[in-house]
Amino acid sequence: MQVYHDLVQRVLDNGVLKENRTGTDTISNFAEFYRVDLSEGFPLLTTKKVFFRSVIYELLWYLRGDDHVRWLRDDQDVHIWDAWAQENGYVGPIYPVLWRRYPSLKVGSSDQAYIPQGESRDEVSWRYDEVDQVQRVIEMIKSNPNSRRMVVNTWHPGLMHEMALPPCHIMYIFNVSGGKLHCHLTQRSGDIALGIPFNLACYAALTMAIAQETGLEPGTFAHTIVDAHIYVNHIDGLKEQLTRTPKPLPSLTIAQKPVDQLNFDDFTLDGYDPDPVIRFEVAV
Repeated sequence: MQVYHDLVQRVLDNGVLKENRTGTDTISNFAEFYRVDLSEGFPLLTTKKVFFRSVIYELLWYLRGDDHVRWLRDDQDVHIWDAWAQENGYVGPIYPVLWRRYPSLKVGSSDQAYIPQGESRDEVSWRYDEVDQVQRVIEMIKSNPNSRRMVVNTWHPGLMHEMALPPCHIMYIFNVSGGKLHCHLTQRSGDIALGIPFNLACYAALTMAIAQETGLEPGTFAHTIVDAHIYVNHIDGLKEQLTRTPKPLPSLTIAQKPVDQLNFDDFTLDGYDPDPVIRFEVAV
């Protein structure tokens, strides 16, 4: 994908050297953006092998609502989250929880979660509730496709102390136009070599699955990365990747099922002929 190569080149050319919490410096550029047309193929990079199996299992894990990686690690032998998990697999209320069980507050038996300033709270019975943001946007796409409020938010300041890693991809928004479902992902921090290829493929697959469930065609996936960075120990590998020529994209077929019923065997990838793997070390 040339748009990915262009992203890498812009960060290499324009990024500034920055320190960060991992101890490995980055070359960082502010507010990068790219977009891909999902009708042109499934955006899995071809100039290095991206592990499709891990991409799809990570997506399915997000959709499960778990606060641990045991299903991902022990049942599926996918270890991409192991570096952040506790020994028992606990990672806290990160993407799966925030997608499917976003903590919310309700007041008593009403839906009013906000009490105007100055009114009494003395006799109010507070209780926690959970919002299934994914199912909510699916229902909105079906019932009110012109809505501009089809938002899934994964940033929860009150739960940061419980999270193994505060979310990097913090918000995605769906938009329906011309019979197509479009998705825009906002990412506060993006590891260009390792994370972004996974994020791109994961959210493209999610958009395609939800488009199919709602009777729409996949449209555009757009991606804004606020801190787009390359770890200094990834530079040589990315420069090698830039010498390779992008090949035609593969196609992805998804079984005709609701998103909640999908499993790995429902995703069929055809025509994927990538160049060899380029190994990048994970910065934790």
